[in-house]
Amino acid sequence: MPSIHIRNFRSGDEPALRAVFHASVHGLACKDYTAEQLAAWAPPHHDAAQWAGRMQANQPFIAQAQGGGAIAGFADLQASGTIDMFFVGPAFAGQGVARALMAHIHTQAAQRGIAHLHAHVSLTAEPFFAAQGFVVEERQQVQRAGVVLRNARMAKALVLG
Repeated sequence: MPSIHIRNFRSGDEPALRAVFHASVHGLACKDYTAEQLAAWAPPHHDAAQWAGRMQANQPFIAQAQGGGAIAGFADLQASGTIDMFFVGPAFAGQGVARALMAHIHTQAAQRGIAHLHAHVSLTAEPFFAAQGFVVEERQQVQRAGVVLRNARMAKALVLG
């Protein structure tokens, strides 16, 4: 595994995070979703201001290669316990980046007194979330740009102590 550092979001990260999101959807989720579904989920063109606003609101944690290297992935934890976004770049898949981000989320949840985590998880990410102790609460069909995508609402109860 490359040496990865988890840091807080900084203004200016937005374009790099969009690139990781787009690459992750198209480079990793392609085994579970059609080209049409991928294009609806992560279209090539996007509203940069809307994306920046979402990143500012979510305040994601950034997994970055040591020494200010490439952003390997990002994830967030909302006050409700919701993980809104959790993405790892294809070049870093299978190298422990997702585990490092999830461990950071668990630490943050404990510090904030959050007792339950939940997320809307892609078919691609479902095995990882299951391995981290999340269980499927509901299978869902969501629409993006008029295209139906399947995912799962998953949750995990945390032991606070």
